[in-house]
Amino acid sequence: MHYNNGGKAPQQWCQMHRIDTVWGWASAPLRLAANRMGDVLISDRPPSPARLSHTSEKHPRVTLTELNVLRRHRELCDVVINVSGRKIFAHRVILSACSPYFRAMFTGELEESRQTEVTIRDIDENAMELLIDFCYTSHIVVEESNVQTLLPAACLLQLAEIQDICCEFLKRQLDPTNCLGIRAFADTHSCRELLRIADKFTQHNFQEVMESEEFLLLPVGQLVDIICSDELNVRSEEQVFNAVMAWLKYNVAERRQHLAQVLQHVRMPLLSPKFLVGTVGSDLLVRSDEACRDLVDEAKNYLLLPQERPLMQGPRTRPRKPTRRGEVLFAVGGWCSGDAIASVERFDPETADWKMVAPMSKRRCGVGVAVLNDLLYAVGGHDGQSYLNSIERYDPQTNQWSCDVAPTTSCRTSVGVAVLDGFLYAVGGQDGVQCLNHVERYDPKENKWSKVAPMTTRRLGVAVAVLGGYLYAIGGSDGQCPLNTVERYDPRQNKWCAVSPMSTRRKHLGCAVFNNFIYAVGGRDDCMELSSAERYNPHTNSWSPIVAMTSRRSGNVILRLTDLLVKQQETFKRMQIPENPAGGAELIVE
Repeated sequence: MHYNNGGKAPQQWCQMHRIDTVWGWASAPLRLAANRMGDVLISDRPPSPARLSHTSEKHPRVTLTELNVLRRHRELCDVVINVSGRKIFAHRVILSACSPYFRAMFTGELEESRQTEVTIRDIDENAMELLIDFCYTSHIVVEESNVQTLLPAACLLQLAEIQDICCEFLKRQLDPTNCLGIRAFADTHSCRELLRIADKFTQHNFQEVMESEEFLLLPVGQLVDIICSDELNVRSEEQVFNAVMAWLKYNVAERRQHLAQVLQHVRMPLLSPKFLVGTVGSDLLVRSDEACRDLVDEAKNYLLLPQERPLMQGPRTRPRKPTRRGEVLFAVGGWCSGDAIASVERFDPETADWKMVAPMSKRRCGVGVAVLNDLLYAVGGHDGQSYLNSIERYDPQTNQWSCDVAPTTSCRTSVGVAVLDGFLYAVGGQDGVQCLNHVERYDPKENKWSKVAPMTTRRLGVAVAVLGGYLYAIGGSDGQCPLNTVERYDPRQNKWCAVSPMSTRRKHLGCAVFNNFIYAVGGRDDCMELSSAERYNPHTNSWSPIVAMTSRRSGNVILRLTDLLVKQQETFKRMQIPENPAGGAELIVE
């Protein structure tokens, strides 16, 4: 018989085969990374390492899923958590790995470490079940109906991540009607960051907060904490006094004893003499309390003896200095990759980074943006298919857009938007048929738009500025060519009148007001984008050139940093408004 064994005797070959079998090989072991050219082994370079490192991304997820299946089937569970009669089956090792509270319970010398059923008191059973579900699934939904039970439960179990999520949820819910309740809730559960933010919100929005029912129900200690702050945002100290008296008169019988304790934090020396004498000094509750009368006398002396004021300085003579909100920049909507976009980004100058915030409900290019009462309004625009008359309003405190703003009477894009005397104005633009001279005014209290006097000239891509109580419409295009004309609106007379024109025709320009001048920057004339800039002096009714930018640009927006800044993204990469045979204007985006 012939053996293909390399010339070895059968017995010798079998012995070798058995040796290989001992090592688990049915044949000779593979020799990796050996390269041959013909019959010659190339050994000039070192062999590559025979290993492959792998970390599974799905393994943790699959493992958690299977552990949760075991728990649901009550298999291999070694502990039952009893909360208000509800029995929740679980595994000690999972709970201990997720919660320092459970780890201390099950690995220490506590009696519970030897029990198979553990009763936990003073915690909501639904919250406990949600938290144990989170331990097995890494998923939880925090909402208005459960956050007040979840947060204390997460604090007890020392689930820091859930505490942070609950606090973040509550931050987004802050408004003047609930910030005091959230503040007290944060204080009770030692959520320092939420307490700090609720405090800041309360101070900044004090004028609205003082009108809420929560304010009238405040304990005296919390009231004092609020009104003694240097950062309280009030127009005058009269508002603080009125707030204190409203709180007192809500329950005079019980609170009268605290009047002097509270009034000592009202900075009466900063009141006007008329208000101090006519309102504070004549109030029967104030006059009936000796300590309160002393406070009034102190304020009178401060006002009557200006030469003595350097010797009378103290907490009640120090003007309040409200902390300004973080100065931020928003990029709203615009045009990208051949379509309108809904995304919004926020730039923080302190950290020098951009972050996405909640997007608008509609895609908008050519959108007008302005800030009114610390809320950002996005007006009109084009969604890539049609012209819009809808409005959206963004609240930076809650990171939410609201669509419950009344629409404008006409659809429009390339619209100019500005705020004057508490009203939002939408100026010019185009509706796809014609260039507009329409001007509308929005009243946020009535949630209503109303038409005011139209401009004398139709304008799209117009810049709008507010200076000296007037609204200025600057440049733009009449649908056929760029304009250098400027007109000014007087809201008292509901009338537009022409002022001095710019030296250069500009459409889709940027403008801003700084040091009582209006700056007009960039834009486009008949031929190209512009780098030139000029400024308007309302006292001399004249425009003068300023140094040009280093780059040509149009569709740009310039804004001076104030409490809340808005920057509109460049709406279109290139814009051209050709003549329309029908007599209107047509928008072409290249």
